[in-house]
Amino acid sequence: MKYDAIYRDAIHDQGFTFDDKVASVFADMIGRSVPGYAQTLQMVELLAHQYAQPESNLFDLGCSLGAATMALSRGSSGRNCRVIGVDNSPAMVSRCREMLSNEAVEIRCQDIIDTDIENASVVVLNFVLQFIDLQQREHLLHRVYQGLRPGGILVLSEKVCFADAAENGRQIALHEDFKRAHGYSEMEVSRKRTALENVLIPETLSAHHQRLNSAGFATASTWFQCFNFASIIAWK
Repeated sequence: MKYDAIYRDAIHDQGFTFDDKVASVFADMIGRSVPGYAQTLQMVELLAHQYAQPESNLFDLGCSLGAATMALSRGSSGRNCRVIGVDNSPAMVSRCREMLSNEAVEIRCQDIIDTDIENASVVVLNFVLQFIDLQQREHLLHRVYQGLRPGGILVLSEKVCFADAAENGRQIALHEDFKRAHGYSEMEVSRKRTALENVLIPETLSAHHQRLNSAGFATASTWFQCFNFASIIAWK
């Protein structure tokens, strides 16, 4: 695993993008930047074991290097499911295909907004919706809902914000302390924060639950939260 030092040696004037540099260190970056990331992957595997229906499709939308894709594959083993990872970054898809070349999964280079969701029993959006235009988020979730079989689930993990400004500030501070504790310098934290402005747009948990309800999901439950990161399970 290559160590993430992208924001250590040079100032990046452009916003954050999932380019070759990011793809090359992404596994280290997300593990050191997202509290509870490993737990979300464990839950994806557990939920696939519980909810993957035989002969159905399982989607990892915004699959990056395929960690959740493989969790879906492991969890649904023996049920003849089709596991599909989708990402619009050519750099991510290229590395993902290389890393999973011996695995029975399909990796598509495609915008998830254009992905046909059909015959699905489990769909995962693992820290992805936050990068989608706000105006397109409900449309995407509605399409996911429409493409799920009855009894199917969506796993939605996101960085979140808080309506109370003081609480929001506390949670941001805790998250940045988490990154410092995992080896990022003050300058790296600051540069990464600047790079993500207007690229990653978080919302409150309440906004996510309201949108899931509007998209048609009968029930949604927040199963995990650590600082300003959370994960929701939504049932059709």
